[in-house]
Amino acid sequence: MVDKVVKLSCNNLVRRYATAPVPAIPKSDFIPKQYTGPSYQKTEHVKSEHLPPAVYNIYQRPLLLHQGRMQWLYDHEGKQYLDLFGGIVTVSVGHCHPKVVGALQDQINTLWHCTNIYRHPKIYEYVEQLVSKLPGDLKVVYLVNSGTEANDLATLLAKAYTGNLDVVSLQSSYHGYSSALMGLTATQSYRMKLPVPPGFYHTMLPDPYRGIWGGCRDSLSQVPGACACPGDCVTADKYVNQLNELLENSIPKGRLAALFAESIQGVNGTVQFPKGYLKKAHQLVKKYGGLYVADEVQTGFGRTGDAFWGFQNHGVLPDIVTMAKGIGNGFPMAAVVTTKEIAAAHAGTTYFNTFGGNPMAGAVGQAVLDVIEEEELQNNCKVTGKYFIEQLMQLQKIHPVIGDVRGKGLMLGFEFVVPGTKEPLAVTDVNAIHEDMKDMGVLIGRGGRWSNVMRIKPPMCINRQDVDFTVSVLDQAIKNYLRNKK
Repeated sequence: MVDKVVKLSCNNLVRRYATAPVPAIPKSDFIPKQYTGPSYQKTEHVKSEHLPPAVYNIYQRPLLLHQGRMQWLYDHEGKQYLDLFGGIVTVSVGHCHPKVVGALQDQINTLWHCTNIYRHPKIYEYVEQLVSKLPGDLKVVYLVNSGTEANDLATLLAKAYTGNLDVVSLQSSYHGYSSALMGLTATQSYRMKLPVPPGFYHTMLPDPYRGIWGGCRDSLSQVPGACACPGDCVTADKYVNQLNELLENSIPKGRLAALFAESIQGVNGTVQFPKGYLKKAHQLVKKYGGLYVADEVQTGFGRTGDAFWGFQNHGVLPDIVTMAKGIGNGFPMAAVVTTKEIAAAHAGTTYFNTFGGNPMAGAVGQAVLDVIEEEELQNNCKVTGKYFIEQLMQLQKIHPVIGDVRGKGLMLGFEFVVPGTKEPLAVTDVNAIHEDMKDMGVLIGRGGRWSNVMRIKPPMCINRQDVDFTVSVLDQAIKNYLRNKK
């Protein structure tokens, strides 16, 4: 047994407790390069002096990451970590995937940049390949640089096409961080105490775990005592009625431009909706003259397993789809895809994007799509994701501090609560578990209103061995935490 120290940020307490042997990390033949960058102490100084305080550290002892290979990351000392967060759901096919790296290197040696006011082959090759993955009339592609930019452009398109000004999103949603999208985003921690543009409204979040009517969701894991509807969930109508009340009472008639919704809420901790909710909400929004914008920034590109796009799991066809993150496996690129009819409403003004659709982005985007298909990563999300959630459900039976397990494919989450209640586990306690998992070699995301949800969105190439390692680390971290609480 060894002594371990966890420093808690909220009250600067230092806890010491005995831990069991650390689970063995899966072996890898990869040998990282020798680190030659600035010292850890130097990065601490630069961070405190020159980076904004809003850019926070998620660990008490932050990592200095040096290199990545597929699902693995390596710090400046050469320690290996299993990456279960993929750079905030961004590394889709694997860190430094050789095919993606090769495509980028070839393009860098050919042409870096010329903007899309000129023609270059990669933009045409890529958009043709991308639209082949989309259903219906979703055939017009705007290439941009980030999810925030994509959602901002989608807002503009919806207003231009409908002639209406008001936009609805779900409570606790995250759609970007800009002065305009701060109104669309409905997560308190991302809302500054500043006025936002008018015309943004938030409807009730249909949450089977914490919502007032509960519900059943498209997941192997259900809330204890939830209904088991064979088709659409009976609670979907109740939550949709709340959307209807918002449209009837708060939005002037003829002003609805769009409803924005993720297929599964990401930043809010992998919140799924009752079955049938999005389909019925879409129908209602159409009745009021609005469009449905599917935010696929986190759920797209096969991550949910059963479908390439998250909205396909809900049986709906959006008017506009936004995508980013996994689209470029970490390369800064994003897209908005819509119909020719909607895009035509934008044609009255000139539009260009300095970096969107640059030759490097086109080459990377093509390679990512190729790898997803060639390595059957969507199916891996389905198969490995099923195994993962099953193991988490088993762990939930052992540790009642896990209040809920949810998700689909390799977009999973589990929520820490005070056992026997739905009260969120204290942040200091979640910090201790989170830090301990990192020290044992697993990097995992955080989210949810109270930062008590662990978010699992790894590179889509992880395997069962990685799942077993993660579950053993999580089990040990919870045991360490419980031992310390006695």
